[in-house]
Amino acid sequence: MRYIKEDRQKLLIELLEKDPLLTDQELAQRFNVSIQTIRLDRLILGIPELRERTRHAASAYARLKSVSEGEVIGELIALELGKYSESLLLTTPEMALQRSKVIRGHFLFAQANSLAVAVIDASNVLTGKANLTFHKVVRIGEEIRARAVVKRAEKTRYLVEVNSYNGEELVFTGEFVLFAKEEVE
Repeated sequence: MRYIKEDRQKLLIELLEKDPLLTDQELAQRFNVSIQTIRLDRLILGIPELRERTRHAASAYARLKSVSEGEVIGELIALELGKYSESLLLTTPEMALQRSKVIRGHFLFAQANSLAVAVIDASNVLTGKANLTFHKVVRIGEEIRARAVVKRAEKTRYLVEVNSYNGEELVFTGEFVLFAKEEVE
């Protein structure tokens, strides 16, 4: 399918907002254009190359307050404390049930919960309650993109919604009630 320039550029922005780690080659294949066309589109739109987008994603780890880098399940790709956070999780054979090759739910929960905790602008954050829904089966090799959004903040109590996707397909949702504590007893 061929896109007119304006539509292609609009979709390019949307795709890179969802997944800033897409390569020019992947984008060129998706739009059925040359890599040079994608590079020119990025230049016109002021979108940096993959190396700079990766560096920006890495800087998200420097802003973490409630968890350390190794405590976020998946790769943290975006973080604005008190507002939203995003991560990518590449599923592996070690995460799957041996017989069915389906990814065990606790990995999706761990990605979502760690992301919900990470978005809170506090040193100590604890999960008080979680309401979870598993919508679709996830299999080995699929990349799960999770986005946590702070829906409500009241002093030390937060409501965070997390939606996880395999491509465009919703696979998991979670609503987390979190508490910021000055000191953990």
